[in-house]
Amino acid sequence: MLLTLLILIPLLAGAVSFAINGNGAKGLALVSSLATLAISGIICDADVTSFSTPWIPRLGTQFSLLGDGMSSMLCLLTGIVMTVVIIAIWNKEVERPGAFYGLMLLSQAGITGVFLAYDALLFYFFWELALIPVYFLCSQWGGEKRIPVTFKFFVYTFVGSLIMLAALIYLSLQSPGADAYSWQNIVRAGSSLPASEQKWLFWMIFIAFAIKMPIFPFHTWQPDAYEQSPTPVTIILSALMVKMGMFAVIRWLLPVVPEGVAFWSDTVITLSIVGIVYASLLAIVQTDIKRLVAYSSIAHMGLMCAAAFANTHSGMHGLMVQMFNHGINITGMWLLVHMVEQRWGTRDMTRLGGMASTAPQMAIALVIISVANVALPLTNGFIGEFMLFNGLFESQSPYHITFMVVAGLGIILGAVYTLNMVQRTAYGNATEMVVAKDLTANEYLGLGVIIALILFLGVYPKPLLELTAGAVNQIIP
Repeated sequence: MLLTLLILIPLLAGAVSFAINGNGAKGLALVSSLATLAISGIICDADVTSFSTPWIPRLGTQFSLLGDGMSSMLCLLTGIVMTVVIIAIWNKEVERPGAFYGLMLLSQAGITGVFLAYDALLFYFFWELALIPVYFLCSQWGGEKRIPVTFKFFVYTFVGSLIMLAALIYLSLQSPGADAYSWQNIVRAGSSLPASEQKWLFWMIFIAFAIKMPIFPFHTWQPDAYEQSPTPVTIILSALMVKMGMFAVIRWLLPVVPEGVAFWSDTVITLSIVGIVYASLLAIVQTDIKRLVAYSSIAHMGLMCAAAFANTHSGMHGLMVQMFNHGINITGMWLLVHMVEQRWGTRDMTRLGGMASTAPQMAIALVIISVANVALPLTNGFIGEFMLFNGLFESQSPYHITFMVVAGLGIILGAVYTLNMVQRTAYGNATEMVVAKDLTANEYLGLGVIIALILFLGVYPKPLLELTAGAVNQIIP
């Protein structure tokens, strides 16, 4: 029952929000987010939970949910991110708040459903449900170029999703029945196919996930979409929706077509590592702070994707840990980008400087979140990134050392563009633009939660490691 509440609460609250305006919609969104956060915490503290009931029997599909360590962790991340975002933008005016917060909550319901779905058709349903509200949020509240950018984003993701749906239908037809779309049946059907079929099925499924993460060369929609979206929506895209793609690889690709994965793994790792270096080099030359953070996200996701296909226990465990930590860190980065833009009226780093003297608390938050983003020891990013590289090095691929060395460039380049951003934004000569006020109470609270998690999980990552250990052992014994 708790699993269904994680979806029903934001779904119903989002529907009600359309009929409410002003602070009522904002308050309802906060209450809904806090409720789902509390339920996520309860589920994380329990063993594996599940729920299943008939949904569309004629199609062989059920409303089946599973809350194991990985999905519970991602539901917890969703609850934290949504709560922090609502708190951090509490004092910001939004046009048509009822529709805005209603769509935000509907996207949360869809994202949570993706993490919990244990039926392939239900998974696809929530996969699309998460996309539709984000499309309207971007197209209605985005920047000047929002229409063409949002259309490109929608076409990319929708086409990939249709190809994935065709693959899922094909797999369900291999073993029709009352549970044709259940996870167990899809895995059984896919893994029993000849290697020649698994090789082409791999790409039919993977392309949808590669677009969502995004992985080079399926990334071209991402920087523009992040730039044009309002910051709360950018956070949903960057902290949560990219994790949908990574989660789907683990749940719906690796066990379904194992021989296809084995055949194409070096290809995917190569694309991922090319993406790390490519995105990092582009981040270095950016002057728009929002595009810099967008490219840094591509680099981080590239490392996670490479570790997923390394097929090692250490890499998979590090991947699960880093999915959570990256979601926390990137949320903090986007909030700070939003605060900078709101106060100084620009994202151009050539026109910024002197934050440390005009808004010292904001500068301290920027430094802490930035060093977490480059995985400095004693921050939450370190343990996960260390395990990712360790897993990549332990890979059975004959190219594992090359993969490790080239991917390691991402650490160096990441430090270059991140520290350069801190230097140009927080230090240097004070800008001649208007002196901005420091953090407000709600911003202080929102960033405080992010920084507390960064430091706590950096010093004591054991709770996160234990939460995900069971799921790792099931995937890679």
